[in-house]
Amino acid sequence: MHSISAHRIDWVQPDLDEEQWEFFQHPAKQEFYRRHGIGWDRLSAAFERGRLVPYPRSDRIMGIPVALSYHTYEEYSTYLARAKRGYRKNYMKMEEALQCSGVLMLKAPIILACRGEALLFSGYRRLCLAWNYGMVPYIWLVSLPEGT
Repeated sequence: MHSISAHRIDWVQPDLDEEQWEFFQHPAKQEFYRRHGIGWDRLSAAFERGRLVPYPRSDRIMGIPVALSYHTYEEYSTYLARAKRGYRKNYMKMEEALQCSGVLMLKAPIILACRGEALLFSGYRRLCLAWNYGMVPYIWLVSLPEGT
């Protein structure tokens, strides 16, 4: 799919260790982990088998609902209004770098998929940057096998 933007983002595999806060501390995600029996060891084992896949602005990926995707403009603007100053500041830094060079390399956001549902694990700012510039971002899709 072609971008309607003159800018480009090159997506690379993210580093799971940099995202530990999302797993251990993010309050809105803990129920998903409990419901699916996802521990750090299980996630780490599945992570390397993940793959880059396109994620057009949607609440679904490959037909699977994605929790916390905030994909509509209304959800995005509500999220942004509640976001901490650091969130907006980091987004502006990425946007400025994209504007200055026209090309930006970013670690792909991560989506976890398990038993017919998915969770945007990390990378919402990066998704929004691409979506707001009319691009189709790529995410690192981690499919967790059934069981514990």
